[in-house]
Amino acid sequence: MSNADRHGLIAQAVRESGSVTVQGLAELTGASEMTIRRDLDTLAAQGVLERVRGGARTLLLRGEEPPFALRAREAVDTKRRIAAEVSSLIADGETVLLDSGTTCLEVARLLRQRPVTVMPLSLQAIHVLGDAPGPTTLMVPGGQPRAAEGALTGPLTLASLSALRFDTAVIGCCGLSAAEGLTAHDLDDAAVKKASIASSRRVIVATDGSKLGRTAYAYVGPSTQLHTLVTDATAPADEVAALEEGGTVVKTA
Repeated sequence: MSNADRHGLIAQAVRESGSVTVQGLAELTGASEMTIRRDLDTLAAQGVLERVRGGARTLLLRGEEPPFALRAREAVDTKRRIAAEVSSLIADGETVLLDSGTTCLEVARLLRQRPVTVMPLSLQAIHVLGDAPGPTTLMVPGGQPRAAEGALTGPLTLASLSALRFDTAVIGCCGLSAAEGLTAHDLDDAAVKKASIASSRRVIVATDGSKLGRTAYAYVGPSTQLHTLVTDATAPADEVAALEEGGTVVKTA
């Protein structure tokens, strides 16, 4: 098992159980307890978990959004398939507004060699697009990054969005349903998503099936504002049908 695979398995175990022991993780992964201790120290430094005597425990409160470092390790192959489908929907020459989040970061990696203009709304995506000399035109908004997330929010971000118009907005989400619409865990993030939708001709939501049928804390808008949803095969069939009935085109990656 590679380090990355082992770290992902440890992060999943901590998230699902709330707390784990070094011995239990050693049995789960087949690694030595010394290796597990080093893994836990590494993951704690990345903000994935909290190190405690004899093991580790989750940093999450009930209903809280998992940290970026943890989400970035989850369902990577699925996110890359979704990102590839999203990229195929974007034509050369488009102006693209790219939301924060781990799936949108995978979209950034695919757009960095495309002749498109992109305004990313996270420090991570800005770094990806800025590090790749090529045909991509990078536009950087103002704003204040959320701690540990890198997502840009606040009055300067909203002003940047209101001053421009985009062909396509690629939006991530924390929850989406036909009945409750698009939702986010954070009020500031919800405000940015609302402004992104208002500034764009077309809205593509990129999310795996686990977010469908769920409702988070902060309301963004009705599902009828979304032109296309790109998701995966785990999306609940009834929710997909309801979204399609409301006019959203659903594509499965």
